Amino acid sequence: MRIGGLQHSSLIDYPGHIGAIVFTVGCNFRCPYCHNPELVDETADELTEEHVLEFLEKRRGLLEAVTITGGEPTMHADLPDFLRKVKGLGFLVKLDSNGTNPDMLERVIGDGFVDYVAMDVKSPLSRYEATVGRPVNTEALRRSIALLIAGRIGYEFRTTVVKSLLSKEDVRGIGEAIEGARLHYLQKFVSQKTLNPAFLKKTTYSDEEFEEMQKVMEEYVDTCTIR
Repeated sequence: MRIGGLQHSSLIDYPGHIGAIVFTVGCNFRCPYCHNPELVDETADELTEEHVLEFLEKRRGLLEAVTITGGEPTMHADLPDFLRKVKGLGFLVKLDSNGTNPDMLERVIGDGFVDYVAMDVKSPLSRYEATVGRPVNTEALRRSIALLIAGRIGYEFRTTVVKSLLSKEDVRGIGEAIEGARLHYLQKFVSQKTLNPAFLKKTTYSDEEFEEMQKVMEEYVDTCTIR
């Protein structure tokens, strides 16, 4: 598997656990606000799978979890084999995904290689292509959403909110797409590093406006949290 980064420790990425983060190279989206452009452009310096597994082996008993993020991890055909090896070391595994490969999600969940999934929901499904800059099979997104809502493992949905891309009414459209979900996060866009340099100047909504959007989302999901 192509690995473009390794964060040795995180207190916030896997809910309630101390863990490492593994970043995969490559993505089938081109979200202009993406904060990992080197992974999308495939310009990141790559690490070997052996290096990452050796690091995790040494951290057994010190770390509890590993998050696999990207880029888009489910693009890699050898993802299940890598997850199997990480689980074999005794770690909890969280997978971050854009939901475009429900067959892969079904496989790794069914095989017991994943304990928690965070799926990004970028916009109302009707506006996805304009948001992510690529053709999108929205039926695949619906399948991934339904798979997670079925509740076989822990999960969350999350949306990064860029004011120029998402209206307040769009938030309702997202709520309709994930209706019945347990947990959704509204994430404030931070313009530190972006795929499209023009988005370094973009902004997000005020705290008060986020609270209004949170109330809308709570009409559709059990819990909506701002972060």
